[in-house]
Amino acid sequence: MELTFEQKKNIYDQGYVQLPGLIPRAMIDQALQAINWNVGQGMNVVDMPIYHSQSFAPEVKGTSVIADIFNKTPVFELCESAVEKGQIPAVKGGQVALRFPHKPNYEKPMPKPKGHIDGTYAPNNGVPEGEIHNFTMLVGVLLSDLPKPYSGNFTVWPGTHWKFAEYYRKHGTDALAKGMPELEGMGEPLQITGNAGDVIFAHHMLAHTAMPNFSPHVRYALFFRVWRTDRNGRRFLPEAVTDLFHEWTGIRRLFCSEEVAAAV
Repeated sequence: MELTFEQKKNIYDQGYVQLPGLIPRAMIDQALQAINWNVGQGMNVVDMPIYHSQSFAPEVKGTSVIADIFNKTPVFELCESAVEKGQIPAVKGGQVALRFPHKPNYEKPMPKPKGHIDGTYAPNNGVPEGEIHNFTMLVGVLLSDLPKPYSGNFTVWPGTHWKFAEYYRKHGTDALAKGMPELEGMGEPLQITGNAGDVIFAHHMLAHTAMPNFSPHVRYALFFRVWRTDRNGRRFLPEAVTDLFHEWTGIRRLFCSEEVAAAV
């Protein structure tokens, strides 16, 4: 299975693309059952910040019921079509990302969303301070329907991968370890709505966040972070920060001319 020209162009221009209905209902239900079973065993309240930053259902996140949603569906081949055939390893698990509803009658002012890039240090996210753990592609899978905004939606700032690449070409990739820069002209955030089984393929340099959940339902999602095989275990690849499609052969050959490549 191959991403279409238009889908690849959307990743190139906007930093992401959403494909509906890629995951079979049976696989979604199996994942939800495993996650809900694990959550039902109880959670220590002091560990909630870690669960939010790293993963809920820690006993489930590395099981085949989660990994198969990437490895044994069209997701795997679609990733290969964007990156390069033979350069996408099978995953061993994924992040279980839950967003619970806010307290009823929540009356505080709506918080202004702030985007981030994965792989840089933040309290509780597991990245050591001073280190950078970037990757090639972020893949998000909706396990629950999201018909409306402000339901814990995965949210992106379209096109910001270009702005961040420009910033780090100017200031150097070491600036990643200093935290997120305040950039002007990021535009308005886009809250992604959709249905269980939808998949979002996103560039690792795209600003994103999760919006507050004012719905009555828990938002269920999975996230997979994909590294090219030929990185050979390198967690930080500076070229992938300043040359956005350095690792994306399937997109680079379509849209990145030699002149563009030379400029970055």
